[in-house]
Amino acid sequence: MSKRYATIISDDDGREVVSAIGEFEGAPDVRHGHFEPVAAGVRIGMVRGGPVDAADGFGFAQIGVSAGAVIIVRAALKTASGAGKVVSGKSGSAAAKPMRQGSMR
Repeated sequence: MSKRYATIISDDDGREVVSAIGEFEGAPDVRHGHFEPVAAGVRIGMVRGGPVDAADGFGFAQIGVSAGAVIIVRAALKTASGAGKVVSGKSGSAAAKPMRQGSMR
């Protein structure tokens, strides 16, 4: 019967993080790192001692997003969508005027 094992590493903050998960018939060949059996709900990127609803003692880290990061993402999305582009070849007042609809000759 195969079991799920996780490779546990320490991140920059010293927290134990699930780096990789694999299924093995027996215990994995431990050459480097730290392996331990984990439950089915554990996923890559989970941190030991995470939120209360965590699986097998692991959960996802609560990461705050800075205001600067939000501003950068909004600017990138605005640029990608074309919002705020100036129509070339027309002045601002000419571009704002609607075209008259009439018969085309």
